[in-house]
Amino acid sequence: MRFEKKVAIVTGGGSGIGLETAKRLYAEGASVVLNGRDKAKLRAAAAGFADPSRIAIFAGDIAKVATSASLVEAAENQFGGVDILINNAGVFKPIPFGEVTEEQYDWFLDTILKGKFFMAQAAARSMKKRGGGVIVNTGSMWALQAVGATPSSTYSAANAGVHALARNLALELAGDHIRINAVAPAVVETPVYSTFLSEEEVSKVLPTFNAFHPLGRNGQPGDVAAAILFLASDEASWITGTTIPIDGGVMAGRN
Repeated sequence: MRFEKKVAIVTGGGSGIGLETAKRLYAEGASVVLNGRDKAKLRAAAAGFADPSRIAIFAGDIAKVATSASLVEAAENQFGGVDILINNAGVFKPIPFGEVTEEQYDWFLDTILKGKFFMAQAAARSMKKRGGGVIVNTGSMWALQAVGATPSSTYSAANAGVHALARNLALELAGDHIRINAVAPAVVETPVYSTFLSEEEVSKVLPTFNAFHPLGRNGQPGDVAAAILFLASDEASWITGTTIPIDGGVMAGRN
């Protein structure tokens, strides 16, 4: 039970990587606060946990700074503090560079980078009261390597900031015994693709990316959750400021 008596916040916790990570933290003893924008979705997710006393939900848009402070306050009131932040909330939609509007630019930057920045700030303040903690950011392989099939300049730039944030905060927070790292997933089969593709399109398009990964398949939420839990655990107690690609070998090269 690596996370017994620990309190974790998981943003973007209603589905996909966030929900899978929350389930694994819970299974290993943690009390978990799930965050997302859709309260009904969070309630449905929370219903899947056997012990309601160790699960709480907090609906709110992480792109708004006030949400971060309120989410940490909810964790403190419900469970006494914050030990782990899984800074996972994000958005994705391929948009060619020449077609990106200011509204879309703000959508990517506010949700992905601004949201993670102020969520980390609020969580770190709470962690200091408990003598330390761990933050794991979900970044993206698209911030490490461009992919022609999915034009994602704004998304990639925002996630590059998420990776840089991990490096900078690793130094600033080390003295407070707070570690921060990031994971950079490649194509992972989550509901995010259904936000801009029809169900039929998803079933046709996603399989075409299997061969993009040297290991021959797309990722699953559990592939990323396993790495997140390692980074959040004491097994990674000497690791901070790094970004780990969880990518089926994409960053290694091409066959």
